[in-house]
Amino acid sequence: MEMLFLVAALTLFGVLLGAVVHLPLPAIVAIATVITCWLAVYLVRRRQAGDRGN
Repeated sequence: MEMLFLVAALTLFGVLLGAVVHLPLPAIVAIATVITCWLAVYLVRRRQAGDRGN
C-alpha cells in the first residue's frame, strides 16, 4: 500500500513540477511564499497543541 502511495505522490509531483515550469518566476516565488507561511502556521499550531498534552 505504501508503494502505491509513493507512486501516486511522485506522479503528482511530476505533473505539478511540469506545470510550474510554465509559470513566470514572480508567480513561483509568490506561491512558494504562501506555502511556506502556511506550513509555518501549521508547525506553530502543532507545537502549541503538543504543549497542552493533546
